[in-house]
Amino acid sequence: MLKLYNSLTRALEPFEPVHPGEARVYSCGPTVYNYPHIGNMRAYVFADVLGRTLSHQGYALTHVINITDVGHLTDDADAGEDKMEKMARTQAQSIWDIARHYTEAYWADIAALNVRQPAKWSIATDYVPQMIDFAKSIADRHCYELDSGLYFDVSTVADYGRLARLVTDEGESRIDPVAGKRNAADFAIWRKTPPGETRQMEWDSPWGRGAPGWHLECSVMSGDLLGFPFDIHTGGIDHREIHHPNEIAQNQAFCCAGALDVPANSGARVWMHNNFLVERSGKMSKSSGEFLRLQLLIDRGYHPLAYRLMCLQAHYRSELEFSWENLGAALTRLKRMLMASERLRDAAPSDDVHPKLAPMLETFEAAIADDLNTAIALTALEDVLAAKKVDAGAKRAVVERMDAVLGLDLFGKIRADLRLRPTAARITEAEIEATLERRKAARAEKDFAASDALRDELAAEGVEVMDGDPLGWEWKLG
Repeated sequence: MLKLYNSLTRALEPFEPVHPGEARVYSCGPTVYNYPHIGNMRAYVFADVLGRTLSHQGYALTHVINITDVGHLTDDADAGEDKMEKMARTQAQSIWDIARHYTEAYWADIAALNVRQPAKWSIATDYVPQMIDFAKSIADRHCYELDSGLYFDVSTVADYGRLARLVTDEGESRIDPVAGKRNAADFAIWRKTPPGETRQMEWDSPWGRGAPGWHLECSVMSGDLLGFPFDIHTGGIDHREIHHPNEIAQNQAFCCAGALDVPANSGARVWMHNNFLVERSGKMSKSSGEFLRLQLLIDRGYHPLAYRLMCLQAHYRSELEFSWENLGAALTRLKRMLMASERLRDAAPSDDVHPKLAPMLETFEAAIADDLNTAIALTALEDVLAAKKVDAGAKRAVVERMDAVLGLDLFGKIRADLRLRPTAARITEAEIEATLERRKAARAEKDFAASDALRDELAAEGVEVMDGDPLGWEWKLG
């Protein structure tokens, strides 16, 4: 039985779907004001493995990921300005063009990491009428109006902040005070456009012209597309402190639900959060300029699937430290897996599990069912690939079954696909091949001094010669 860690109850729980045979999952997507950094992308690798696991276990999966193109302030709470409006002004572009560009960049990263397409990409601005209707339905009992907008009174629902468990008498420390708020933790669900200002994205509402709050968007889209209660809500651990508690409060108000000792009253039965990706140099922050985004890894010659594997090597609830050394080690590990998989490529998968592979498959299934323990699952996969005296078809069938969950595309890629040209490389592949031909001729003539000199010449250009390897050479990553 699949067991998942529920952040709301702080416990490992058996997965029991709301609708038998179905699994309905909502994942908090990006705010498309800039490129996502690789820490952001860890959340979607995690959600993808969750979805693949649910499919693997036979559930009919409906997965929704939202795109936030309005309403997210530069502070996650009630301070700062809208991130989208700020970027549009900085780049002197239409906010709609900003949203389109960064949404497409995010989708490109999703594809590069072999993350499966969800059933629905929900775009926040497509749901503004539903957001207004949602707010109207709870306003009388749970909200009050200030000059700046419509605010949710957190004292009107039971157990506010239980998910974060960080609420004090003064409210959550990251929420800045707003004049007139009844409680420090109260939050805006509709923001009025200040007098004399015009936003690029604004709509008429009963509380004045303005825009929805970030928290309102996810409540509306998840409920509209999946129905309350749905099964699982995912996101990064940073959402656990403010965004998701506020979502839960809105969901409680809308559903007239009771206290959170019944997790389904939160809108979702299970709330799951991946931990942070830690990078010691400080280049994870988008404010640092050249921050760590997936394209930077590609420009350095690292295939995106090496980053996916790096994420899988740690449990999703553990912090994961990024370093170029760790990424290089993951790339080497992936190359070895692909080399072993290539030997199985022409075999027809067997319907029966070979007795020698059965314990390895059992280890894999137990690991995945134990709150998505991908680190152990990867080891089981490698054990299968290394198994001796096993029919290739039997081995391929088990590897396919495992890779359907891990998503490393072992039979869709070959090792040469991982040989990405670093943007800093000066030598072309044609020049590399020509030099190798000269080196081959020198070796045939037993001119080993010339052969070594040509090897050193390639090494100086970042190319590693691999004698005896069918691939022949690879970029040497420093």
